[in-house]
Amino acid sequence: MEVIFVLIAVSLVLAGSFLFLFFRAVKSGQFEDDQTPAIRMLFENEIKTNEKKVPSTKSK
Repeated sequence: MEVIFVLIAVSLVLAGSFLFLFFRAVKSGQFEDDQTPAIRMLFENEIKTNEKKVPSTKSK
């Protein structure tokens, strides 16, 4: 019977900490911009590569 009281206490502490972290994230403005991530891929036109251009060594 004591185990159920411990589990209830642990679950309440865990739920309270998640609720606190959620309100802190909302207050800091983490969820304000919900449109930009959905359309960001439409504005990325350039493909970034790590290839280096090597000058041509062909002799004429």
